[in-house]
Amino acid sequence: QLQASGGGLVQAGGSLRLSCAASGRTVTRDARGWFRQAPGKEREFVAAIGWSGGITSYADAVKGRFTISRDNAKNTVYLQMKSLKPEDTAVYFCAVAQRGLGTAYDYWGQGTQVTVSS
Repeated sequence: QLQASGGGLVQAGGSLRLSCAASGRTVTRDARGWFRQAPGKEREFVAAIGWSGGITSYADAVKGRFTISRDNAKNTVYLQMKSLKPEDTAVYFCAVAQRGLGTAYDYWGQGTQVTVSS
């Protein structure tokens, strides 16, 4: 089970840190990802991180503003978001790809709402 938290309402230019804790499963050599879905739009990729944390990837729209990280001891992945823009408003989902980066995501969290006001 994946539990995302940390969403909320923030003004443009502000910061938020999302967390996603995995329970009921042990950490394997998996990849973790963040996705988002804005109203009326399809879900889109935001960021991903490999098992060791040494490899990350980002959508162009968030590069330089968002940072993904993970703490395997806590079985948790984070998304630090800075310089937030109104267009970042969406429900943010975390996911697990059991076979690693570049493979399909198998488990999804319930999402946390991020709202950025202008």
